[in-house]
Amino acid sequence: MALRVDVLDAQGSTTDSVELDPALFEAPINVPVLHQVVTAQLAAARAGSATTKSRGEVRGGGAKPWRQKGTGRARQGSIRAPQWSGGGVAHGPTNERNFRKRVNKKVKRLALASALSDRAGSGDVRVVRDFGLTEPRTRDAVALLNALELSGRTSLIVLAERDDAVARSFRNLPSAHVLTADQLNVYDLLTHDVIVFAEEALDRIGGGRSAPQGAVADTAPVDADEDTAPVDADEDTTGEASE
Repeated sequence: MALRVDVLDAQGSTTDSVELDPALFEAPINVPVLHQVVTAQLAAARAGSATTKSRGEVRGGGAKPWRQKGTGRARQGSIRAPQWSGGGVAHGPTNERNFRKRVNKKVKRLALASALSDRAGSGDVRVVRDFGLTEPRTRDAVALLNALELSGRTSLIVLAERDDAVARSFRNLPSAHVLTADQLNVYDLLTHDVIVFAEEALDRIGGGRSAPQGAVADTAPVDADEDTAPVDADEDTTGEASE
């Protein structure tokens, strides 16, 4: 029997119930796949900006410090060699390094279903019909979380499409993070206590009552070179802490 959850309104009252797609919310939890995808997602978020200068990039050192023979000292060709203070760095990091890891689409889908199933199995999935936020106001966002009994817990708010009023209302709350259905990713699912879906967003990812059975959306932004939608570019998978 498929898992059903209540559909809530902005006051936390039950208005309806929705059946969750077993392919997304009752899949076996594959821990190795979750680890692989999260590792790849974090690696893709690395800036790779660490860089050092080699001996050829350090200014100076054109003249040989002393003659080759007869001084009793070791031969030296440049004061910018790595063994000299102020010289270049041997085998140091360069900003050309790419930390991205390749992850197959099927692995991403499996990891996403595993993460959603883990949250659903723990009873940490909420579905809201209408957030009731028509203009940006943080206190309204706090009141909504209190009505949903989510005070003191970290919440991932998943919208069908970008809504500035909702995003800006939650932006100043460190315990809440807002993203759209096409930005849904494994890392954010695992690092938040509760997942709050807008009802339309649940249908958008193929997990609601109107979705075809067995449909699994490929929405895990792990590698920008591999058919992804970036993690919250306004933000990112590793963008702003909350929006």
